[in-house]
Amino acid sequence: MRRAGDLARSSMALPPGAVEPPRGHTDWATLKRLFPYLWQYKLRVLGALVFMIAAKVANVGVPMLLKTLVDAMSFKPGDASAVLVVPVGLLLAYGLLRLSTTLFTELREFIFSKATQGAARSIALQTFQHLHALSLRFHLERQTGGMTRDIERGVRGIESLISYSLFSIFPTLIEVALVLTILGAKFDMWFVWITLGALALYIVYTVTVTEWRTKFRKEANEFDSAAHTKAVDSLLNYETVKYFNNEEFESRRYDESLKKLRIARLKSQTTLSMLNTGQQLIIAVGLVAMLWRATQGVVDGRMTLGDLVMVNAFMIQLYIPLNFLGVLYREIKQSLTDLDKMFVLMEKEREVADKAGAQPLAIGGDATVRFEDVSFAYEPARPILHHVSFEIPAGKTVAVVGPSGSGKSTLARLLYRFYDVQHGRITIAGQDIREVTQSSVRQAIGIVPQDTVLFNDTVEYNIAYGRPGASRAEVEEAARAARIHGFIESTPKGYGTMVGERGLKLSGGEKQRVAIARTLLKNPPIMIFDEATSALDSANERAIQAELKGVAQNKTTLVIAHRLSTVVDAHEILVLEAGRIIERGTHNELLARGERYAEMWALQQQSGERFEEAMGM
Repeated sequence: MRRAGDLARSSMALPPGAVEPPRGHTDWATLKRLFPYLWQYKLRVLGALVFMIAAKVANVGVPMLLKTLVDAMSFKPGDASAVLVVPVGLLLAYGLLRLSTTLFTELREFIFSKATQGAARSIALQTFQHLHALSLRFHLERQTGGMTRDIERGVRGIESLISYSLFSIFPTLIEVALVLTILGAKFDMWFVWITLGALALYIVYTVTVTEWRTKFRKEANEFDSAAHTKAVDSLLNYETVKYFNNEEFESRRYDESLKKLRIARLKSQTTLSMLNTGQQLIIAVGLVAMLWRATQGVVDGRMTLGDLVMVNAFMIQLYIPLNFLGVLYREIKQSLTDLDKMFVLMEKEREVADKAGAQPLAIGGDATVRFEDVSFAYEPARPILHHVSFEIPAGKTVAVVGPSGSGKSTLARLLYRFYDVQHGRITIAGQDIREVTQSSVRQAIGIVPQDTVLFNDTVEYNIAYGRPGASRAEVEEAARAARIHGFIESTPKGYGTMVGERGLKLSGGEKQRVAIARTLLKNPPIMIFDEATSALDSANERAIQAELKGVAQNKTTLVIAHRLSTVVDAHEILVLEAGRIIERGTHNELLARGERYAEMWALQQQSGERFEEAMGM
C-alpha cells in the first residue's frame, strides 16, 4: 500500500515541489503543503507582494503628510500664501496618498485573485479525484454529509487563509516595522518600546486565549458536521423514514445534534467576548501611554503639534487592524484546521492502487477470464471466498448461482478490482489484473448491478453515461435493446425526463432497464450481469433475456443470478455455497446429477415464492 502523496506517477501526483506533511499535521506543515499550489502562479504572487508593500508605504506616508499639513498651519491669519500652499499642495498630495493606498490594495487583489482561485480549484479537484480513486470499502464506510462539509469548508478555508494571512497579517507587520523605524529615528526609543510592549502583550494575550478557544470552535464544527450528516442521511432515506413513520424520531436525532451545536457555539461566543474585552484594554493602555509621551514632548518643545497628530494617526492606523487580530488569528487557525481536514482526505490510503509502471490491459481478440485459486475476506475474521477457480472462455457465458451470502457478487467486485484478492489471482487475457491499470480493466468490463443508482439528471444523461459523447441515435438504440424506449417516449419530456435523486422517480424495473441500456451502449468485450433482471416482471424479463443473450454473443460474460431459468443456456453453471464451488456443469448435466442445483431447480419450478424463500433472498 502507498500513501496518496507517494503516488507520483498517478493522476493524483502533487505539484512540483510539493511537500507531503506527516500524519497529524502542524499548522506549518499545512502551510508548506499549500505553498506549491500558490507558487504555480509565482509571477502573480510576486506582483501582489510588490503592490502590498507599495500600499503600506503609501499608508504610512499619510500621517507624515498630515504632520506637515498641521505644521504648515503656522501662517498668520489673512496671509495670502496660506490659501495657495495648503489647499493646492498639501491637501492634493494628501488625497493622492489616500487614493494610492486604495489603488495599490485593489491592484494587489486583482493580481492575486487568479492564484487564490486557481489553488482552490486545484486542491478541490485533486480531492474529488482522490475520493473517486479510493476503494469501495472507504465509500461504504463514509458519512457523506460530514465529508462534503469538510470539503466545502476546506475550499473556503483556502480563500480565507490567503486573505487573512497574506493580505491582513503580513501588511500589518510591514506597517509596524515602518512606523517603528520612523518613530525611533525622528523621536526617541520610548515610542518604540511602548509600541513594541503593547504589541507583544496584545499578541501573546490574543494567541493564548484564541488557542484556548479553538477547542470550542472544533467542537462546534464536529457537531455541525454531525448534524449535517444526520440531515442528509435522513433526506436520502426519505421513503424509509415514511415507511416506518419515523419523522419524529429523525427530528429528535437532528435536534440533539443541534442542541450540542448550540452549546458549543455559545461557549465560543462567550470566550470571544472575553477576548475582545482584553484586547481593547491593552490597546487603550498603549494609546494613552503613547499620547502621554507625545504630549510631554510638545510641552517640552521637543515635538511639534504636527508630531503629536502624526503619532496619534500612526497609532490609530496600527491598532485598527490589531483590533481584528483575534478574529484574524482565529479565522486563520480555523482555515488551517479546515484545510488540513481536506488534505487528510487526500491522504487516505488507496486500498487498491496501480503498481508503479503499470501498463493498460491488452485484450486483442482473447477476453478469457480466469479465477485461479482465489480466496478473499472483507474482514480477516469472516472469509467470503475459499480457493475458487474457474474460467470464462472468450466469447462464452458462465453463470454463478447460489444462496444469498455465498459470495456471488463478491466475484464481480473482485473482477472489477473494487478489491484485490488476498490469495490466488484473477487474469484477463492471461494478464493478472493487479499488474495492469485499473482504468483499463474497468474500460473492458460492462456491468449491470443488482442495485441500480442513477444520477439526478435526465434519462438521456443516465443512458449516455455508459459512453459519454454518444449520439442521441445511439442512446435510443440502446434504450430499444433494453425495452425502455417506448416508456421513455410516452413521458411528456421523453429523454429529457428527470429521474430524481438516485433515480427514485422511476420504478425498480425502469431503473434496471436504464442500467441495462447504458451498459449496452458501453459495448465492452466482457459483461457482468449481477441479477440484471431481478426487478422486472416475467414478460419483460423474458424479452430482455433474449436481448441480453444476443448482446452476450461473442462476449465473455459472467451472469450472477438466483432465477435459474435465466441461466439455462450458459456454457457452464457454477453453484456457489459458503464461498466454495460445490457443483459445476451445464444445466442438463447438473439436473442429471440430482444434487443441489437440481433441488433448487425443482423448488423454483414448484413455486417461485418457495424458491425465493429456500434461497434465503
